[in-house]
Amino acid sequence: MNYAALAAVLFVVLFLCGIRIVRPTHRGLVERLGRYQRFASPGFNWVIPVIDRLYQVNITETMVDAEPQEIITNDNLNARVDAQVYFKVKDDEESVKNSQYFVNNYHYQIVNLARTTLRNIIGTMTLKSANSERGRINDELQKTLRKETANWGIDIVRTELKEIDPPKDVQETMNKVVKAENEKIAAVDFATATETVADGARRAEIKKADGVKQARVLEAEGEAQAIKLINEAANQYFVGNAQLLKRLEVLERSLAHNTKIVVPADGELINVIGDLAGVLPLPRRAGGPGEGRPDEPPPRPGSYGQGPAGR
Repeated sequence: MNYAALAAVLFVVLFLCGIRIVRPTHRGLVERLGRYQRFASPGFNWVIPVIDRLYQVNITETMVDAEPQEIITNDNLNARVDAQVYFKVKDDEESVKNSQYFVNNYHYQIVNLARTTLRNIIGTMTLKSANSERGRINDELQKTLRKETANWGIDIVRTELKEIDPPKDVQETMNKVVKAENEKIAAVDFATATETVADGARRAEIKKADGVKQARVLEAEGEAQAIKLINEAANQYFVGNAQLLKRLEVLERSLAHNTKIVVPADGELINVIGDLAGVLPLPRRAGGPGEGRPDEPPPRPGSYGQGPAGR
């Protein structure tokens, strides 16, 4: 009876000692006396105490730092370069086994492989191109790591170039060059804007002058047309002194607006003014139309002040 109870107690103790719980973020490898026995899935697992041993492998995404290092670029400058590698162990049995049996400490291996690959990539580039082509460096680094770790059961998720810092004196020189280029671009843009504003103002003044010119031309044409119509109306509807009076009215309006008047050569306009003022016309000379005869006697005294009707 005592032996049975003792056996039961030993069985319970042995069972409890062999219980292993695997988390969902891990996968397990069971080894028996140093040899691979089976794959342990997440949840409850039991192993034989002392004989079996369970190794758990994390399958979540992990980040490792490639650690800063000095790299000589193609233009003989020492650049301080650092990168980060994101990877994870695949969750199938074969990949978990490979991560433990095909590589020793894959974390350490990935870090050193990333550092070596960065030296090979950036060493063929200038410092300026390396700073401007970070995407290309990341792609080449990820491609190389995936190729080299294909048998490790590891998936390289992505790689990120953390920094590419030139020497301090080179960085100061580059900053001055960039600042000078930006100031040059700003000066060119300002000059272009000023030229555009000046051109716009010039065009506006030209259009304004054209408008004033067109208005004056139209105004002169209108005045000329009005004078023509008034003159035709005077010739048609006014006779005698009334007609002469209308012509003087047209003359007055024209002179009031500073209109240039061409006086006819025969002195008709002068005679019109004289007729309305009661002044006799000037004697005409022989030899041409509208000129008085030389043998014509001078006007009689007292005849001035009489109009055509008084003679």
